[in-house]
Amino acid sequence: MSLRHLPNLLCILRMLLVYPVAYWILQGRLPAVMGLFALAALTDALDGFLAKRFGWTSELGKVLDPAADKLLLIAVFVCLSVVGLAPWWLTALVILRDLVIVFGALTYRQLFGPVRGSPTAASKLNTLCQILFCLAVVATAAYGWPGATAVTALGALVVLTTAVSGIDYVLTYSRRAADLARARAAAAG
Repeated sequence: MSLRHLPNLLCILRMLLVYPVAYWILQGRLPAVMGLFALAALTDALDGFLAKRFGWTSELGKVLDPAADKLLLIAVFVCLSVVGLAPWWLTALVILRDLVIVFGALTYRQLFGPVRGSPTAASKLNTLCQILFCLAVVATAAYGWPGATAVTALGALVVLTTAVSGIDYVLTYSRRAADLARARAAAAG
């Protein structure tokens, strides 16, 4: 096996960590969750670094990486809400943004062809804020640190970046769709 597959293996590892992270949140094993969730976040950073630094990108990796991120984050948000550590409305907002993006991408693909692009800066910031929020919630529940003020501030950042990145995707792909529709109309007329 070539080292160029390491980013994809890290994504798969992150996916495999979803079940124990979610199960341990539900079981109240929060110190263990901290370790696993931190490991998952580290695999995310490492697979991105390796893919960019050494050019170890692949079409599979372009699907695996965001899927692993979303699978982990949605599972963690839902489980934190189930045990009362995160508000349901915030979890619903996070899921709604992802659903809008997925359904928008499927619609775009159906009407206009392949969705070409990469995560925006706003989307990357949103993912970082979601990770930091989840880590802060679990750490505060497990160790009393960084505390309710930090969790509230990070929650506010999640709301802000979720809204901004969701709107950014909608506007970006609406513009692309309008441009393609105009180009098709001009070519046909």
